Amino acid sequence: MSRRTVNASNAAAVGPYSHATWAGDLLFCSGQTPLDPGTGKLVDGNVADQTRQCFDNLFQVLEAAGLGSDDVVSVNVYLTDMGDFGQMNEIYATRFSSPYPARTTIGCASLPLGARIEIGLTAKRQS
Repeated sequence: MSRRTVNASNAAAVGPYSHATWAGDLLFCSGQTPLDPGTGKLVDGNVADQTRQCFDNLFQVLEAAGLGSDDVVSVNVYLTDMGDFGQMNEIYATRFSSPYPARTTIGCASLPLGARIEIGLTAKRQS
């Protein structure tokens, strides 16, 4: 089976992977770290700033696939410090409306390039 992939020109990748891959009507988006696609560097600032950049990158991928935030069914959040959960949650709440997608938040030891957060998601094309 050949992969049907999506790559957004205004989102960054730090390895040999596609920004997203279609599987039927489901779009599996790779995790995005808070890289500024213009500079290729991590966004300076707190976890709120980094969360915004992760979502900016992810929503660029969704747009390239012809989807939007209302099409998101599941989100995976990885934090290097669970003390950042509150700040992340505040920004998260501004990116989706009720009913919210399913979500998992995991504390992890480290992320690529020293990021404090990485976010991946799955979206579904509406019939």
